[in-house]
Amino acid sequence: MLSYTVYSEAGGVGKSSLTANLAVAHARAGLDVLVVPLDPQDGDLSRLLGVDSDRDSSDADNLVRHMVNAPKGPFEDLIRTAEGVDIVPEHNMLSDLADHLAREQKKAEDFGDAYNIYAQLQRVLQEAGVGDDYDVLICDPPATESDHLYNAIFATRNLVIPVEPSAKGRASVEGLEELATNFADQLNIDVGVLAAVPNGFKRTNDQKELIDEIEFPTPEVLGDRTSLLEGCWKEQCSAFTYERDHRDYPRDHELETLAQFDRLARYLEAEAGLEAPNAPEPGELEHGVEA
Repeated sequence: MLSYTVYSEAGGVGKSSLTANLAVAHARAGLDVLVVPLDPQDGDLSRLLGVDSDRDSSDADNLVRHMVNAPKGPFEDLIRTAEGVDIVPEHNMLSDLADHLAREQKKAEDFGDAYNIYAQLQRVLQEAGVGDDYDVLICDPPATESDHLYNAIFATRNLVIPVEPSAKGRASVEGLEELATNFADQLNIDVGVLAAVPNGFKRTNDQKELIDEIEFPTPEVLGDRTSLLEGCWKEQCSAFTYERDHRDYPRDHELETLAQFDRLARYLEAEAGLEAPNAPEPGELEHGVEA
């Protein structure tokens, strides 16, 4: 199974957009994909892919309830599907995740039981048989150090890092390397970085120099595609669907970006020894589309 968390300490680097498009790239190649977004803020992956209708419903079952052993139903009933990708939609209760986990930890300690607040997402996924049912698991936590992030890392053990090709972005990558090392040491787990993905590249010399200094693999460098990605948020879809269904005509530079998402997905799959059964030609728009 390929599992990874898409994370950057810097906001505004296209983290959720990258997550959504990688998930669709895996799925359109014939893999079973589950995405677990964990961002308590609006404007998140659930919103991007149009599965956030129950976000503010106090009656709705949600992931936080399952993480604190108070579910209203089975885990599989949480799942919604968009563009061939299964998603556990975000809920407003994620804003209080740390408080809920702290109460559960206190309750366990009162009974003399051990309780790892960072292992609760992993427990939920294991009990639901996610490792047996899916080929790919992707987590999308908020861009802050939090219990959301730590649960995502503990569950996936791997990172994919979107990077702003700037001095700010380089500092973020350096900080994340230290964070991953410290977290691995603290919880006695191995945390790997599968790839860094520079996003918003405008081919300046300074940007090229900064990208060359990134110590992690950078299999693809994404150009500035503001129009494409803003269109995706407007239409609540991936770049693949937006280009196919909402553009008057294909734009070559945007088709190349779709090809990059496909190639990056194949790279990550290869890192896990996973072979997609129906991989398209990179950027092929009609692949897997029913007439």
